[in-house]
Amino acid sequence: MAWPRVVRCLCLCAAVALATAAQGAPATGSGKFFCCTDASGKQVCGDTLPRECYGRAYRELGQSGQTVREVDAPLTAEQRAQRVAEEEQRKEEEARQKEQQRQDQALLNTYANVGDIEAMRKRALDDVDKSIKAAEARIAEIRVQRKKFENEAEFYRKKTLPPEVKKGLLDTEYAIRAQQSIIEAKRKEIGAIQAKYDEDRARFLDLQRRRGVR
Repeated sequence: MAWPRVVRCLCLCAAVALATAAQGAPATGSGKFFCCTDASGKQVCGDTLPRECYGRAYRELGQSGQTVREVDAPLTAEQRAQRVAEEEQRKEEEARQKEQQRQDQALLNTYANVGDIEAMRKRALDDVDKSIKAAEARIAEIRVQRKKFENEAEFYRKKTLPPEVKKGLLDTEYAIRAQQSIIEAKRKEIGAIQAKYDEDRARFLDLQRRRGVR
């Protein structure tokens, strides 16, 4: 039977009406009621939002006495700051994922298989090796030039060196150091190349596994 349900609804509406009357709130006839828990933990209801509910979470009840809407309490300054931080973190994560997807697609567009990765690794290492050998050859040439100035300097061991001899010794010394710096930088580049293609290979194989490609 529907009697118990009707009785419960009538009782609820009557209780809300009494609470409203006790607070002096005028009846509007809208059939809606608003309820919240006040600062003392007491349930407060009215056919308009009671003053005690301002700044608090409240429920809106329909004519049947059932909750038709729940409204959260306004956020505190700390909660707003936390929500802003969470939103920023979410955006950063989305941007990171998009960038990773872009890099993954670029990787798949660049290499057809692992053999392509190794071929490009070898090409990059060969280029570095050529640069190192070119610098070493240049050092050998400079040392031949320097030897001439060193031989001339032997005649002036206990005398003042002529300006052109002194300049030649300094210039060749700086030139040798410059080429040695190039060699050092290129040798460091070898490690960076190995790391890059190791990373590309690992990521490529991982993407292939995810796509079910063997």
